[in-house]
Amino acid sequence: MTSQASSFSVAVPSIASPFRRNRNLPVVRAQVEPSDKSVEIMRKFSEQYARKSGTYFCVDKGVTSVVIKGLADHKDTLGAPLCPCRHYDDKAAEAAQGFWNCPCVPMRERKECHCMLFLTPDNDFAGKEQAITLDEIKEATANM
Repeated sequence: MTSQASSFSVAVPSIASPFRRNRNLPVVRAQVEPSDKSVEIMRKFSEQYARKSGTYFCVDKGVTSVVIKGLADHKDTLGAPLCPCRHYDDKAAEAAQGFWNCPCVPMRERKECHCMLFLTPDNDFAGKEQAITLDEIKEATANM
């Protein structure tokens, strides 16, 4: 039985789970929050890529914050910033393949960001900022 931990969908068997074949094996606990280091890395990456691509963060910084934390979570759990706004049957395989790793191919080729992290200036939801602080991210996602 395999389980992929994610702050978006966590499936961890309990110690008393009837599905665990060997009760002597340690139980792997899901990491609910990405590390501060990964959040900071993804924050800096997002700012740099927004400037480089001429895109802007969503006018609602909560959207930006959730996406950055999702990318950081995937960086911690999968080793790559897999797009957190899509469903995957096998996240590890998708991360290894790279198509949906941020910035994903649609973003790089056509400036189409499904997550609304990188928005072109003509998008109705685009704000005027290409920066966000770690404190803004923590505040916007504190109750998640």
